[in-house]
Amino acid sequence: MEASRDTDYLPHDGPLREDVGRLGQLVGLMLAEQGGERFFERVEAVRQAAIHRRREGDPVPTLADALADLDTDQAEALARAFATYFQAVNIAERVHRIRRRRDYQREGGPPQPESLLDVLGRLKREGVGADELLGWLVRLWIEPVFTAHPTEAMRRSLLEKEQAIVRALVDGFDTGRTPQERAEDQDRIYMALSTGWQTAEASPVRPTVQDEHDHVGFYLSNPIYRIVPALYESLAGALQAVYGVATPLPRLLGFASWVGGDMDGNPNVGADTIAAALATQRAHVLERYIADVASLARLLSQTAGRVAVDPALTARLADYRERFPQAAARIRPRHADMPYRCLLTLIGARLEATGDNGAEGYASAAELLDDLQLIDHSLLGHCGLHAGAYAVRRLVWRVRTFGFHLARLDVRQDSRVHDDALAALLDDADWASRAAADRAAALSAYAAGNDRFAISHAEPVTALYDVFATLGDARRRYGSEAVGLYIISMARSAADVLAVLALARYGGLVQPAPRREGNSGGGPLWPDASNEARGSAPSPLLGEGRGEGATSRGTGNEAPASAPSPRRGEEAGDAIPLDIAPLFETVDDLKQAPATLRALLEDPVYRAHLRARGDRQWVMLGYSDSGKDGGTLASRWALQRAQVELLDVANEAGIHLAFFHGRGGSASRGGSRIAPALMSSPRGSVAGVLRVTEQGEVIHRKYGIRALALRNLEQTVSAVLRASLRPRAQEPREARWREQMEALAAHSRRHYRALVEREGFVDYFRTATPIDVVERMTLGSRPASRRSMRGVEDLRAIPWVFAWTQCRSIITGWYGLGSALEQGAATFGEQALADMARDWPFLANALDDVAMVLAKCDLDIAEAFSRLAGDLHAPFFAAIREEFARTRTWLLKLKGGDTLLADNPRLAVSIRLRNPYVDPMSLLTVDLLERWRAGGREDDALLRALVACVNGVSQGLQNTG
Repeated sequence: MEASRDTDYLPHDGPLREDVGRLGQLVGLMLAEQGGERFFERVEAVRQAAIHRRREGDPVPTLADALADLDTDQAEALARAFATYFQAVNIAERVHRIRRRRDYQREGGPPQPESLLDVLGRLKREGVGADELLGWLVRLWIEPVFTAHPTEAMRRSLLEKEQAIVRALVDGFDTGRTPQERAEDQDRIYMALSTGWQTAEASPVRPTVQDEHDHVGFYLSNPIYRIVPALYESLAGALQAVYGVATPLPRLLGFASWVGGDMDGNPNVGADTIAAALATQRAHVLERYIADVASLARLLSQTAGRVAVDPALTARLADYRERFPQAAARIRPRHADMPYRCLLTLIGARLEATGDNGAEGYASAAELLDDLQLIDHSLLGHCGLHAGAYAVRRLVWRVRTFGFHLARLDVRQDSRVHDDALAALLDDADWASRAAADRAAALSAYAAGNDRFAISHAEPVTALYDVFATLGDARRRYGSEAVGLYIISMARSAADVLAVLALARYGGLVQPAPRREGNSGGGPLWPDASNEARGSAPSPLLGEGRGEGATSRGTGNEAPASAPSPRRGEEAGDAIPLDIAPLFETVDDLKQAPATLRALLEDPVYRAHLRARGDRQWVMLGYSDSGKDGGTLASRWALQRAQVELLDVANEAGIHLAFFHGRGGSASRGGSRIAPALMSSPRGSVAGVLRVTEQGEVIHRKYGIRALALRNLEQTVSAVLRASLRPRAQEPREARWREQMEALAAHSRRHYRALVEREGFVDYFRTATPIDVVERMTLGSRPASRRSMRGVEDLRAIPWVFAWTQCRSIITGWYGLGSALEQGAATFGEQALADMARDWPFLANALDDVAMVLAKCDLDIAEAFSRLAGDLHAPFFAAIREEFARTRTWLLKLKGGDTLLADNPRLAVSIRLRNPYVDPMSLLTVDLLERWRAGGREDDALLRALVACVNGVSQGLQNTG
């Protein structure tokens, strides 16, 4: 436990202190009003006891005594009270980030660190010229991928209340606000807190896939949709300020989603949810476009007698009047001489027809872009740059980014499900156990389209048939960009990838092969990398966009047949329009990944497929399961080494390789600050492309507030540019460091595996953590384990990390590291380790992340949880406490400090602000957990109180799974 300091704020944090105090006071008033004075006094007594424990080092029982004798309702209310305090601190910190950003922009000093202005200036000082930079911009592709992984499930109504509090605090930045206006701000905050208190944090009903989609859609179609144009404007402004360059910008940003497409271990996801997700996303984005077009129509009121317009615009207006006579008839006669308004009104009518699948609707987003660019061109030609052109361009950027699909939908399935289907199709019960080379040879003819499967009505076959048929229909209906990657979980051989090709052909997911084979190399990884899609896509320059091609949209609403018949591909020369990404998840799979990729690229059938996809291959890297499998250091090193070796294989084969990073929110699952994470990556592994998962509380923290969403995207673009143009310098000692890290990672893994494989560990885990509560929480539609729970290997990484985080030991983020460092010092010398920690970004970033995890740990509270395990407590917790002390000691030695996070005071302050509120809820969880289990886990009231505690601790630590 890191003791609290008397000074809990940094020198420039006066406004943050005021906001925390102001919100805390309002929370206190609200609690007294809603729960009564005695309740508020009890909350305050517990809070003061927690603060005293931190500052004076009081033993845990002292604080536990303040929580004694609470009945179930009181316990739940107390947990919710502290969670509300967390909400106040979290909001105050987010608003302070907005304030600090404005301070940087206003003060005229150095630019804000990691901003576009800062990084472009740094690149220029490092010798990057304008031509080199612009050459990289057209290669940039950044794609956050939103998943439904259950680490947070805040109701939309609560999200909106939080945004109301943020707006009130931001309005308070204005020093000219009157006393009455400030009182109104206070009332708005108090109302949001009060109504939030009277609203359940989550529904007792487990969310459906559609509920998860609505949750992710809130971020995509609200804050993110709004700030995308501002990102491009910020980049253009930075280019002008640093390089004096004003140039059209390429599209460099898109979004993707797994919600509705992630079938791995989730029986609730399949062809029907894929179709529903794509239809819902299309409806959401069309609704946004219709509203924006109506807003532009109100803005562009230019009249024909005052300013001219392009003849092409006049002709388009006449054409649309004929095509949409009913909409044209609704235009008021007094607006008839306003050509832009009239055309935009009819564009809105065409968008409505698009949503209704009408014959006159837009066939693609490219057609809408053409209309908008026609307006933009006319405005520019007639003194309209400052008379509406900027507003039109903002919508242009949104259409380029979101198309008619909002976000690409990825699809994921376990390789074993594919094997089950193939076993049925081939009538081979032993299929999955056959050698990988034999399976690949057997699949070759089916994957190439030279042979066809017999009809099968087996359930695994019909389910996958429907999936691939739905993906084909989606491409025809929504355009090529609507469908993202097909990801294979537990991919271990080339046969696992050929299986997808064979099954895709069975489902009819084929199209004519592109005429031009091969790839000139060096180009960006477009969302759809096929030559066909690139050939039809508009230019990425401003005014033309990198949007969808003019792919025809299907007009039918046919559902995939439930009783499949095999679909023959087109004649010779057909292709499967699907980018297939093997996912390497465990440490051993990561070690074998280069051999797997080499075998895949040597397969003539797959190479033909890859040529049709532009010789571009995606590989997904699993941070979560590799961490659960081998511990944090072994996982990180396996991921680092795999990227280096996979790049070597790709370079030898002459293909372009891009990595899809399956990172979670916590450091235990690959979570890390974007700039150091990319700068510590292997050289050449970024190369202008970043595709990374975003989930749970991370989505909310990064994208829940517009200003912070913009800041996050700026930091991401900046980090990708810097890591691509000027990766870290060559280091002659790195070859030796890699050899030493191999030994450190192996020792760390052995020590970690010795713990999790020790007899009784699974029982210890299930009693010393609240995993049984986590499993019953209604966070997501997916089960907590892939199969029946036989051991740690069957538990998903998210509940694994979630449970260890809740009990405050968080062994998933550090266990095994201390022993490895101690052994490394004995073998290589302490100075050698210190040199690595100081000069090698890979190890430096790893240690920084571990320091953050250790700072959030509290082994005294973890011991209280551990005692719930009875006789298993003594042997297991002794090992945990010993390794924690060892890890902390070596971390401080190598970082040269006497306290954790001495080099990151902002994070240290953030954690200290929360500890007095986290600690009581953790101890309350211990008490409630013991009572709930003693009653056979049948008391629903106790479970509700436990869930309130778990939710509160999650908000306080800000990292769950």
